[in-house]
Amino acid sequence: MNAEADILERADASFAEALVEALDIREHETGAHSKRVACHTLVLARRFIKVPERLRQIYWGALLHDIGKIGIADAILLKQGALNEDEWVVMRTHPEKGYRIVAQIPGMAEAAGIVLSHEERFDGTGYPHGLRGEQLSLGARLFAVIDTLDAMTSDRSYRKAMSFDQARTEIIKMSGTQFDPVAVQAFLAEEAALREMVMVKCMLPHNSDIADETKHLIHTLERNKS
Repeated sequence: MNAEADILERADASFAEALVEALDIREHETGAHSKRVACHTLVLARRFIKVPERLRQIYWGALLHDIGKIGIADAILLKQGALNEDEWVVMRTHPEKGYRIVAQIPGMAEAAGIVLSHEERFDGTGYPHGLRGEQLSLGARLFAVIDTLDAMTSDRSYRKAMSFDQARTEIIKMSGTQFDPVAVQAFLAEEAALREMVMVKCMLPHNSDIADETKHLIHTLERNKS
């Protein structure tokens, strides 16, 4: 039974990775963003969570956060320039679309919740449900800081990447509004590790084997527990 469960878990993991790869190919610009934020979110999560299965859920939720964009029309998803209000209405459906996809994968309930709430904000001004504070899962609150960090420190077609220090300043400013202050404090506590990881991303834009680092983090926790 353990061998069968391991095979099924690997199959689900491979399916999740394939979904993200499909989105990356279609969206053109994201590159390894999803894999980076999944790995970096674990850096924060392991400060609070010691159960490997929950860490896996947070990893998968972060990895698959934007998967609902597969259901957004190219004219909107790949549009050059600002979206109009009608287009934003459509774009804001991607968390629920993503939730419907991930919720069908066995054993991904907590991950699906992160996908559903990844555009929510700590002060309740996000979407799709205007959740606030601890209505958001810890994984979603930690992910929000990391997602913004990666977005700000990555090049986009319309701007160059910010420095880590500039991103740090902006994240601190948004503590208590966009971000949970507890998540911001965790970010500051792990600043040295995250700074190094962001720097490596810049030097190696096609840095790939984040999944192996994730497994290493989880295996370390398992060894410490035993």
